[in-house]
Amino acid sequence: MTDQSPAQFPDKFQDLVSPEKKAFAALGLVLKDGTPQVTPMWFDYDGTHFIFNTARGRVKDRIMHRHPSVAFAIQDPQNPYRYVQVRGRVVEETEEGAYEQICKLNQKYQGNPNYPRNKGEQRVTYRVLAERFTSMG
Repeated sequence: MTDQSPAQFPDKFQDLVSPEKKAFAALGLVLKDGTPQVTPMWFDYDGTHFIFNTARGRVKDRIMHRHPSVAFAIQDPQNPYRYVQVRGRVVEETEEGAYEQICKLNQKYQGNPNYPRNKGEQRVTYRVLAERFTSMG
C-alpha cells in the first residue's frame, strides 16, 4: 500500500485529535453480506495518519485487512453536535509495535499505560490516510 497526499484536517477541529482529548472514533465498516458494522474505537493521530489498534481475528481486523476503505466520525465528548467525519483508506497494517501502541492508547483513555495482555492475542495497528473530511459544529 502506498501513501498519497492526505486531505488537510480542519484546523477548527484539531482539539478532537489531540492527546489530551478523549474523543472516540465511531468506525464504520461493511460486512461481507453488505450490512454495516460500527464500533467505537480508541485512536491516535500522528498528523498524517489515523491509527487504530485491534486484535487479530476480530471483525474489524478481518474487514480492514480485506477491504481498506473506511469511514469514521470523531465526536466531541463535550458537545455531541460537534464532530468530524473522515473517509479514507488503510495504507499500512502491522503487528510490529502494536502492543506498545495499545499501551499508549490505554494511557490516553484510561490513564494507565499497562494494557492487559490476553493469552494468545496478537495486537495489530492499522494506519488510515484520510481522503475526505466533513464536519459539523
